[in-house]
Amino acid sequence: MTATRGLEGIVATTSSVSSIIDDTLTYVGYSIDDLAENASFEEVVYLLWHRKLPTSEQLDEIRKQLSENAKIPQQVVDHFKSYPIEKVHPMAALRTAVSLLGLFDEEADVMDPQANYRKAIRLQAQLPTVVAAFARVRKGLEPIEPRTDLAIAENFLYMLSGEEPSDIAVEAFNKALVLHADHELNASTFTARVCVATLSDVYSGITAAIGALKGPLHGGANEAVMKMLNEIGDIQNVESYVKDKFDRKEKIMGFGHRVYRKGDPRAKHLRTMSEKLTSITGDSKLYEMSLKIEELVTSKKPLPPNVDFYSASVYHSLGIDHDLFTPIFAMSRVSGWLAHILEQYDNNRLIRPRADYTGAVNQVYVPIEKRV
Repeated sequence: MTATRGLEGIVATTSSVSSIIDDTLTYVGYSIDDLAENASFEEVVYLLWHRKLPTSEQLDEIRKQLSENAKIPQQVVDHFKSYPIEKVHPMAALRTAVSLLGLFDEEADVMDPQANYRKAIRLQAQLPTVVAAFARVRKGLEPIEPRTDLAIAENFLYMLSGEEPSDIAVEAFNKALVLHADHELNASTFTARVCVATLSDVYSGITAAIGALKGPLHGGANEAVMKMLNEIGDIQNVESYVKDKFDRKEKIMGFGHRVYRKGDPRAKHLRTMSEKLTSITGDSKLYEMSLKIEELVTSKKPLPPNVDFYSASVYHSLGIDHDLFTPIFAMSRVSGWLAHILEQYDNNRLIRPRADYTGAVNQVYVPIEKRV
């Protein structure tokens, strides 16, 4: 056996959910470019879970199921109110809330396929409500209940502010949800599959996945990009900032990817939305700074921007708090996590790799009085 750091290049399972081949991302064989330009997020959810695009009737049905299950228990809201708000990151709140939701689900430990699918519906429906509720509670505001007549993208933006969002805002946010829905065997998806491969429940699998997504080398990268843009402050400072980062051999957030070599195919869609939104909001400085950073970084190293780089300015332009960027990632990616969890249950085998031992050998126990 030969160890590979970070399991790079290791094929750990088979899956029919999504693929990355020759720098092309597909969901169930559909190009991400095709889906980003044409599909609603609900269509993508159905596609990932059923391996086919829905008919009109099937889309209406899943939308109905999601809207009917979007409310969250009052106990979850009350739990938020007990937090030391100034110290709690929204990802920590989301991680705890998902675990708490499992306590109020009578089917949490029922493991038949039908029950697991119903839990998938509930989790997909409730995560946007959880994130929006926490965002308001920490500001001393009461949560806004989800509406049954709005799709997920529009409903989330409505629950944040209480106002119906513009068409361009809904288009941008729907596109972001589609682009983040799944990404083959990424760190959080692998974590979810490892968890449920023990035949643990769906809530445990999603809680574990959120824990993995919380890290700055995974979902937390988009929040770090926004922090970088704020630190730079103005386009005149971009060149010196990037030069200093290269001189110090420090990572510039939002560039490079473990899997892609020619570039993340999702980035261009968010670049376009960033340009549109920053133009509308009158804050085009963010987009111009981002373009300049991309130009300088890619001229020095073959590190194209990834999906996190332009999603930061998109979410900022939608008026979303910066520390909500990663929970929004989770709101989308839960669709993929659930697809993989259901697939794992359907053909399960405990995931138990080996390790290449590098420690001491042939040691002999020494009584404590003789140890030095």
